[in-house]
Amino acid sequence: MIHTNKKGSWLEITVPEEWEKYTLETLFKDFWMAPKKLVHAFRMEKSVLLNGQVPDWTLPFQKNARLSLKLFTEEKPTHIPQYLNVDIIYEDDHLIVFNKPAGMDTHPNEDGQTGTLANAAAFHLLASGEVSRPRHIHRLDRDTTGAVLFAKNPLTAAILDKMLQERSIKRTYLALTDGIIRQKKGIIDKPIGRDRHHPTKRRVSENGQPAITYFHVIEKKKQHTLVQCSLATGRTHQIRVHFSAIGHPLTGDLLYGGSDGVSRQALHAVKLEFTHPFTQEKITCHAPFIDEEPIFTIDPYSI
Repeated sequence: MIHTNKKGSWLEITVPEEWEKYTLETLFKDFWMAPKKLVHAFRMEKSVLLNGQVPDWTLPFQKNARLSLKLFTEEKPTHIPQYLNVDIIYEDDHLIVFNKPAGMDTHPNEDGQTGTLANAAAFHLLASGEVSRPRHIHRLDRDTTGAVLFAKNPLTAAILDKMLQERSIKRTYLALTDGIIRQKKGIIDKPIGRDRHHPTKRRVSENGQPAITYFHVIEKKKQHTLVQCSLATGRTHQIRVHFSAIGHPLTGDLLYGGSDGVSRQALHAVKLEFTHPFTQEKITCHAPFIDEEPIFTIDPYSI
């Protein structure tokens, strides 16, 4: 674990031994994988100090050096701050994980839209005295519940975006499907593309983008199967499309042929696991079930 300390607008990091092979240039480029435009801004605005001084970005770190990053600057929110009753699973100076309820978009889809998780995130930070711009790292469908990760500053967002692309942020889902899935576990490897006949629907298509879903069966009920899922890709509606394609649509998912036994598609992002961008601590977040009428009966913390 790497020692960090927030001091006003600055984050101070005690450079660990394993970083002594890096220069500032290679730390930002190879370790944090920050975009060139963001790195340029840090350099031009002198938002990086080493032992309190403007550093030479080409020199390797010295043992026990003190790296300071000006991360906590004020940013005008891009979304309208709005109070919404949304639970927080995890929060620190850099990021926040919400437990999104059903019936809520992750972010606005048009200018001025409110009622989304991004609006709630903007309000929460403002109410906490943090004038910053929360950035969602991934999203969930409107009627899918569970853990959603936001970054509080541009560098954290850039690092987490790269981690998501490289699949080092692990997301685990629970789904209730129609019918009995006979196999104990499996891989659904079917490309997904847009449905030409429906503006928001997706379908399995030979010309679609690659999509892979891993699953294993947790429990078989009379007419339904409870499955745990993880994704090797992150396509829109991926789990919903894949289980529909194998003849087991999600219960409540009327768009993809599911039965109407519950009030929404039975899909919940139950667990989120990732390595903290700065401390390198392993973070595991479990999202409790929040439906008024229970869809899942399993303990979410057992996943």
